[in-house]
Amino acid sequence: MKLADYVQELNKVKTLDPEQERRLWRDFKEHHSMEARRRIIEAYQPLVFKTAMPFCKLDNIMDVIQEGTVGLIESVEGFEPARGVAFSLYAIYRIRGRMYRFLKEEGNADLVCLENDQDNGSTWLDKLVDTGLPVPEMAELHMASDVVMTAMNRLPRKEQLVLNKIFMESQEVKEVADMLNVSTAHIYRLQKSGVRRIRGMLSKFMHNWK
Repeated sequence: MKLADYVQELNKVKTLDPEQERRLWRDFKEHHSMEARRRIIEAYQPLVFKTAMPFCKLDNIMDVIQEGTVGLIESVEGFEPARGVAFSLYAIYRIRGRMYRFLKEEGNADLVCLENDQDNGSTWLDKLVDTGLPVPEMAELHMASDVVMTAMNRLPRKEQLVLNKIFMESQEVKEVADMLNVSTAHIYRLQKSGVRRIRGMLSKFMHNWK
């Protein structure tokens, strides 16, 4: 499938409202409904696409998306709704981890497209959890979703809100600033502080995970 065809199919995906999603998770986890499983995977396919966008200039972008979809499926299988964590937050690290591992194996170790400057002067790489580890170990870290979610949950409320809005919901910094009635500079400070805290928590975890 070509990228244009894939995007066209994505446009047909219908967003689930909270009650629909709860019902689907219940049907899948409690009654093992494969139809419910299929609908959840389909509804979250746009999350895979958003995660793949930093790699959009690579020739093997569709392979990257396919790997991300495998990560999505693994996340659906392992997710426990009773924990009260948003599925998108749980899944994003496994999706990214799958993509990173694939790109490393394919020889895209430099991940050039991630190094392009964004509007605020940062890069996509700056936005990802960075422990100073090589890419394969970073991929393993991303897959430790429970650890990452614990780190997120330990952040001060405003930092957690900002990271969720910007990274999980793909909102613009100005939108978040307007929502909180603060300056964009303040949002950038909260973002930087939150990422730094998570890096610290995950670095401690990696030090002990040997």
